[in-house]
Amino acid sequence: MDGPKTRLMRMLRAMTIPTEPIGSIPRPAALLETIAAFQAGKIAQAALDEAYAAALRDTIERLEQTGSPVLSDGEQTKPSFATYPLSGLSLAPDGVVIPFADGHTRQLPRLTAGPFRYGIHAGCYTSAARALTRRPIKQAVISASALSLLYPAAEIDGYSREAFLADLIDEAEADIRGALNVGADSVQIDFTEGRLSLKLDPSGGLLRSFVDLNNQVLDRFSRDERRRIGVHVCPGGDHDSTHSADVDYAGLLPDLFQMSVGRFYLQMASEPDRPRVLRLVKQLLQPDRTVFIGVIDPIDPAVESASTVRDRVLEAASILHVAQLGSTDDCGFSPFADDVSTAREIAFAKIRARVEGTELAAQELGV
Repeated sequence: MDGPKTRLMRMLRAMTIPTEPIGSIPRPAALLETIAAFQAGKIAQAALDEAYAAALRDTIERLEQTGSPVLSDGEQTKPSFATYPLSGLSLAPDGVVIPFADGHTRQLPRLTAGPFRYGIHAGCYTSAARALTRRPIKQAVISASALSLLYPAAEIDGYSREAFLADLIDEAEADIRGALNVGADSVQIDFTEGRLSLKLDPSGGLLRSFVDLNNQVLDRFSRDERRRIGVHVCPGGDHDSTHSADVDYAGLLPDLFQMSVGRFYLQMASEPDRPRVLRLVKQLLQPDRTVFIGVIDPIDPAVESASTVRDRVLEAASILHVAQLGSTDDCGFSPFADDVSTAREIAFAKIRARVEGTELAAQELGV
């Protein structure tokens, strides 16, 4: 009789509909306690580094146990999906405020002086994760457009917006290229501000400026490299709340699909009218691109069954070409390190359901 490891390897070999995580996994309680102790000056950097390493090892091992054919580092050592590059910059705390539907907010810092340089690049996260597994590693990075919000409305003395954007484009390119160079199977650009931009500017002008800025970064990559680069959009996901779920996808997708990437990762499980949005995706998706449809809702505390995931994949396959279809999670489970609204165990159970349900759909489709 086959053992669990044999069955897992057979499933990984058989899967022909790709399935990938978005990125973040809730951090272990022990790590959060260690971070708090470090911030309070009670422990040394070495103890924090040990806690980070332990959390990363545990995350990789447990993602492997779910059967995931592609892994991420779970963003265990990032303060958030958006702010990881910002160490060492001249910043003030009073930047752009992002309101969520439940009334809580997140606030970006404000840049006060140049030059703009990343304090850390994502390649270091890729290298650390790759050392722990033989499976492909996907690396999430923050978009240039999100970081463009750091520059204030009033020009910084001695550091123009034009100079800032030039530096930002250079750094964003280096972030992506560095991850690819150290062996990332793919790189995902987090673009959650895309949908939010339509709430801030319903005319779409801000969205189009964001797409243009990101394309200035992407234009520096070859066609083959861009096939390994994707963009993720969702209405936000923090403390079980969103910032732009009330913004219609129809306003976002036509501009989103102008981005020069090979992969699109779309929140879809929590959409109220998935068939309508999927039909729009079909109209816009170019032949040489892949779309990963969200089949797991990280905000819903109920763990989806494999059959529910199967049905969501089959629904998408009834509208989209199967050869261009993949599955994913709607959003990361904990994009900010302090978000404990989703239990770590639930996140892994949901990921396992996505992997198993996607395989069930592949079997039913005969692919």
